[in-house]
This record gives sequence, structure tokens and C-alpha cells, in this order.
Amino acid sequence: MGSSALLSGISGRKVSRSFAAWPGDGSEVVWAGVESLCLRPAMKPEPRLSIESLPPEILVKIFSFLDAESLLSVGCVNRRFYQLASDNAIWLTIYSWCFKSKRAFWRMDSGPTQTLSSGSAALQDKNCDYWKEKYISRQIAAVQTRIIRSVDSLRSPLPHKNKEAMRAAGLSWMLILEEKNGREHLKAKRKVSFQDASLNIFWYGINWPCLDFLATLRLYGVVPLFPQSRKGPCYHSLIAEYHLADLTALGADKIVQLFTLKPGLLVGLWKGTKEIAFVSASLHYHQLMERSILGSAAHPYAPPPHQPLLDDTDPEYGLHSYCLHFDIHSGTCAYMCGTFRNLFCRKGEIADGYVKLTAVSSLQDNMEHCPLATIPGLSWQTEELKGTVKECCVLDVTLLDENGKTFWCFSAPISMELSSRTSSCYDVLGRSYSTEYCEDSEGRVCVEFIYVSESRQYIVVSFVIYVSTKKVNEWYGTDY
Repeated sequence: MGSSALLSGISGRKVSRSFAAWPGDGSEVVWAGVESLCLRPAMKPEPRLSIESLPPEILVKIFSFLDAESLLSVGCVNRRFYQLASDNAIWLTIYSWCFKSKRAFWRMDSGPTQTLSSGSAALQDKNCDYWKEKYISRQIAAVQTRIIRSVDSLRSPLPHKNKEAMRAAGLSWMLILEEKNGREHLKAKRKVSFQDASLNIFWYGINWPCLDFLATLRLYGVVPLFPQSRKGPCYHSLIAEYHLADLTALGADKIVQLFTLKPGLLVGLWKGTKEIAFVSASLHYHQLMERSILGSAAHPYAPPPHQPLLDDTDPEYGLHSYCLHFDIHSGTCAYMCGTFRNLFCRKGEIADGYVKLTAVSSLQDNMEHCPLATIPGLSWQTEELKGTVKECCVLDVTLLDENGKTFWCFSAPISMELSSRTSSCYDVLGRSYSTEYCEDSEGRVCVEFIYVSESRQYIVVSFVIYVSTKKVNEWYGTDY
């Protein structure tokens, strides 16, 4: 018997058989017990009201009462809100209020109302988000100007002053990993460590994409668009772009393998896998604020062209009076630092397109100036684990010209490789290690260490910088 026929034959409220029936006449079967049922009219669901169901005209009216920060946040909800929150009339009003002409402060009738009275011409033949983009561009320029002016007084070679300047700017850093199919993964910085000449930024966590799927990695400076709100909309300044095909092995311990990318990037993989454990970046302080603030999302900051320092009285101008400062550290703690002044190169020592500047060349100087009390290592950490890869470290180099201006600088992870040197003097002391960092267009640095087993110290026995003659000629206006 069908359910509808059975229901029509029921004379009472109870039945002796269990069944389920859903008649199509607007009634709903509701069980009152195992053998009881009763019929009641079906309740029609009330229509659900939400802000998304409102007509676009109403939404635009609501959005017109929001400030710029809230309006940009609303545009992130969905595609429809983004289009409505980009309304030119709304943004023209905001733009007029925020960027009044000087005359507007003196004339009461020259405010946004007067601007909007002739705004029909300003709204015609404009893209749907023209005034929003114009406002954002002006706001970014205003923030950049304010930050650069405010931090100029805080600039200093002292690390705590650099830290203070960056905090005052609300500056942070972000990593974007792009897969070969174009998909992007955003990673916000987890930890920052400040050294004498550089800072180290660490990213770690879960849900890293597999290395085999990645194509590029981009490092951005992140600055809040509205200084009073550090968690609101931000703009990005591209610092560097890395191609993961250029990974170079650096070292390993029992847990992770370290790989480097120039300039100054370190990628840690879980040993024996292609899974990322962490990423860190070493950034030299020189022009770091400009690179983190004044670039765009697509292009890094381009410094103004250098004016050559011409001097016809000295035929070897550009070959002497250099000052070198270097730091060797783990990324979190210092191992060694040193300063060498009045470095020079004779004209006859220029070879293979490089000017040779020797900072350390004798064992006696090394014993006095450059011992490491502990075995150097490069620190790493994740959410659950941390460690140190021995005989790896971060090298910071700052080379100044005779006027004290930064001529060449970098911060980069390096490895100490066992050298094949067979000098009898060095053999008595212990094993010999060497390291080299090279930038084709700038120069290279070669450092040699000796491990003294009796005192358990590493001593720098050679520190030589080779600067490209092309760079020297461009800096000084010479022709070597």
C-alpha cells in the first residue's frame, strides 16, 4: 500500500506499523513516538536576509559612509563587493577630502562639495577604479615621504638605532613562493634578529609547498598604508626575486640540509626530502629602508645614479684609502668582527679585471685581531626544532671609500670548506679552512681560517677582497 493511501485510511491518531510518509499536499508527517504520528501544516522557511542580498544601489550608499581603510577591507570580501567598493564617486569624495588643495584650507566653500559639484567631468571616461587607484598612489607617496623624513634622524650604524627606525616605520617583510603553475603562497615573517651590519629574517611553520613545484621566490618589504593601523591594508616593495633553479648546497646536519640563493637567502630542507623546513634572509643595512619602502610590487628600488669622484692630481686615485668592516655571525649571535683601514692596491697588482685589497695576510696579525673563541655554526629553527649547522656562518662585509661612503657591501651565508693547503706552519697549528663569496659584477671575497687545536680557536690567516675594476672606474671616473 502506498503511503498516501495508507494516510487516507487512518481514522485515529495512532497506527500499529512504523512507516514514513511525506504527502505532497502541504502536510508534514511528524512522529510523536514509536507508534504515534500527528499531522501538522508545513512551516514555510522565512527568507534569509543578508547584506549580500541587498541591491547594488543600497550597497553603494552604505559603502559611501565608510572611510578609505574600511572601504579597502570591504573590497576583499568577494568580487561583487570589490566592484561596488571601487565606485568612482565614493573614491572621488575620499580623495577630495584627504588631498585638498592649499586653497581649501583658507576658503570655507572650496572643500569636497565644490570639487564634487564639478565632479561629473571627473567621473566621465574614467575606469571603474580610477579614483581608488589615484588615491592609493597618493597615499603611498605620502607614507613613503613621511617615513623617510622621520627615520633620517634615527639612521645610525648602531643596530638598536636601525631597529628603532624600522619599528617606527611599521616595517615588516613577507615572502611569496610562486609555483610553476602560477599559484602563490604568502609567508609572513616569524622572527627578526639584528646584528651590527645586517638583520636576519626567519620564516618557518607548516604547509610549505614542495620544492619541486616551486619556480620563484620573492622577498617584499611590507608597509602599512595607514600608519595608525598596523593590521590594515599594506603596500609591498619588492626587495629581491630568486629563481629556485639556482639553489646551491651549503651544508647539513642530522636534520636539515642548507641551500643558498643570491643575494643572501637561505633555504632549509628536511634532510633527504624536498620539503621546506624554513627560509631565512640576510639583509645588509645599507639602503635597506629604501629597498623595503620605495620600491613597487613589481620592481625593486632603483638608487639614484652615482656621480663619479674625479681627481686628476693622483694617477692611482681609487686604489687606496679603503676601509673594511666585517662581521661573522650565526644569524643570531656574533662570532667575530674586525675593521681594517687604509687598504690599497698597487697598479701592477690589478689582474683579471680585479683590484686586490688585502686586509689580513700574516699570522701575527691574525693572532692579535681575528680569533674565534667557538666553532662557528649557522643557527636555524622551526616551530618545534632548532639547531646549528657547524662550519657554516653568515659573513657581513662593508667596504667604504676614502670619504666614508659605502662602496660595496653584502650579507650572505657561507660555508667553511677544508682546504688542501700544505704549509708546514699551518700544519702545526691544525686544519686549514677556506671560504669564498663571489658576485660577478661586483667582486669576490676570499677568507682562510686555521683551527688551533690546543686553544680550540679558529683564526683568520687571510682576508682578501677583489673588487671589479669596472665598479672602481664607474665610482671614481677612472680607467684602469
